[in-house]
Amino acid sequence: MCEAHEARASSKWLCLTYVEAPCVRLSALRREAQYYSNQWLHEDPKRVPPHRDEEIMLERNKCLKRYFEDLEERNKAMIECGKFSTKMRQFSDVDSIQGRWTMDPYIWWAMHGTVAPRIQNLAFMVWVYKKTAEEKFPTLKKYSDKAPPTDKFATHEIKVDYEYKSVEDSNRIVPPEQRIKGYQYGPQVVPISPAEWDAMKFKPEKSVKLLGFTNASNIMRHYYMKDVSIFIAEPGNTKAILAVSALARAMKEMQKVAILRCVWRQGQGNVVVGVLTPNVSDKDSTPDSFYFNVLPFAEDVREFQFSSFSSFPLSWQPNEQQQEAADNLVKMLDLAPTGKEEALKPEFTPNPVLERFYRHLELKSKHPDAPVPPLDETLKKITQPDPEQLSQCKSVIEEFRRHFELRENPKLKKSTKRLLGEKPSGSGEEREVLGIAYDVEAVNSIENTSAVKVEKVGDSTPVQDFEAMMSRRDSPEWEPKQFNDFLRHLCKFCQEKDLNTFCDFLASKGVTLVTKTEAVDRASL
Repeated sequence: MCEAHEARASSKWLCLTYVEAPCVRLSALRREAQYYSNQWLHEDPKRVPPHRDEEIMLERNKCLKRYFEDLEERNKAMIECGKFSTKMRQFSDVDSIQGRWTMDPYIWWAMHGTVAPRIQNLAFMVWVYKKTAEEKFPTLKKYSDKAPPTDKFATHEIKVDYEYKSVEDSNRIVPPEQRIKGYQYGPQVVPISPAEWDAMKFKPEKSVKLLGFTNASNIMRHYYMKDVSIFIAEPGNTKAILAVSALARAMKEMQKVAILRCVWRQGQGNVVVGVLTPNVSDKDSTPDSFYFNVLPFAEDVREFQFSSFSSFPLSWQPNEQQQEAADNLVKMLDLAPTGKEEALKPEFTPNPVLERFYRHLELKSKHPDAPVPPLDETLKKITQPDPEQLSQCKSVIEEFRRHFELRENPKLKKSTKRLLGEKPSGSGEEREVLGIAYDVEAVNSIENTSAVKVEKVGDSTPVQDFEAMMSRRDSPEWEPKQFNDFLRHLCKFCQEKDLNTFCDFLASKGVTLVTKTEAVDRASL
C-alpha cells in the first residue's frame, strides 16, 4: 500500500495498492477531479496538480501497470489519464472544468468521464448496512376509549392542541406569527427567527469521504459511539470485491484504520466522523469488509482525570495473595471457559426488558384483566447469576472475601455526617460488608481531612466548602436570625421562580432553619 502526498500540501491523495492484488484506488480517481480545479490549486501556493508530482505519478503508473495487465489496454488508460490531467479534448469544456470543483465527484465522472471509460470504470459502489442498532422501547401512544364500541372504524387517536397565552394577559392567545423561539444564553434569552434558524443550519451533500489513515492504536475502544455499520463491496462486482479485500488486508497488515466523514442522507443536519476498521474474513465464501464506528467530537468527550493506581502507596495496593484470589475469581466466573459453550452470546441473548414487555402485551391482548406475571425462568438466567455456577465457585468467593475484608469505620461515618449537618444514627457497631479493606493510615488521613474547619470557599472544592460552612453553627459571628431570614427569602424566591428543586437540594444537605434549642443564647429567631 502506498500513501502519496497531494502536491506536498497538508491534505493527502491516496493511491491504494496491495502486493498480491491489482491496484485499488477506491474513490481516489473519483475525487481527483477537484485536485485539478483552479479553486483547489489557488487555496495554497505550494499546491501543484498531481500529474506534476513525481511521487504521485510514479505510484499512479505502478497502479495502472498492476491493474491493466494487457499492454495495449494499459497504454489506452495512460492516454486517458494524460487527457484528463492536462484538460485536453473533451476535458477542456468549460462546464467540465468548472464542475471539477462544484459537482460531486461521482456525478462529475458520470457526466464528463464517458470519454475515459477505463478510468471511469475504476470507480465502484460500496454498500453500507447497519450491523448493530439499539432496539428502542416501543412508544406508547395515548389511547381514547370514548368511541362507541360498535364503531369498527374508530381510530381511538387523541389529538393534542396547544394554546400560547400572553404573560401580561392570560386571556389573550398569542397567534403563531407573533411567536418566536428563544434560547437560553447565560442569564438572557436570545430570540432566533425561523429564517435565521434555517440559514444557520449546516446543509452538507450526501457523501462518504475518506479523510486519511491513522494507526489503529490511536483509536481507543471507548471512543466508539452509537451503532455499528458494515461496508461491503457491491455484490456480484468481482473487481469491487477484490478491491475492498485488497484494501482491508493492506490496512490490517499495516495496522491502520481509515477516518471517514459521512453524511448519510441529503440535507441531513448532522455530520459524523468515524473510523473504518478492516474485517478480514476467515471463510472463502465470505468476502472481506469494514466495520464503521462513529467517533466523538470534542464536545462529546467527557474527560475525567484519575491518578494512576501505581502511584498509590504500597499499603494501598494488593499483595500477591490478594491478587491471586482476584485472578481465581475471574477465572471461575468466566462465561467462555475452554471446552464449554459460551454463555450469554449476544445473538442468542434477548433484551429482558423488551422480552418481558412483549410477553405481557401478548397476554393482555388475550386476557385484558390479566395481572403482570412474575419474571420468567428463561429471563432470570439473563438477569441473575447462575446458582449452579455460584455454588461451584463458593470456595473461591469465600477466599476472595477473606482477603478483601472491609469493616465500616464508625468514626469516619460520624465525622462525615457532621460535615453534612446530619445527626449520627445507629449503634456505632462495626458491620462486615464485602469489598476492599481500608488501610488504617488512609482512613485516619481522610478523617483528619474531614475534621478540618472550613473558613472560606476555596477554588478546588467550592461546593463542599460552602456546604461545610453552611452546616457549621459554632462560629461567634453566627447570627441565627439573619440566617433564618435569608433562608426564608431564598425559599420564597425559589417558589416564585418555580425552583422548588433547589429547596429540596438544600433540605437534602441538611441546610434548615436554626431551631431555638440550637440558639438558646440568642435573643430571638
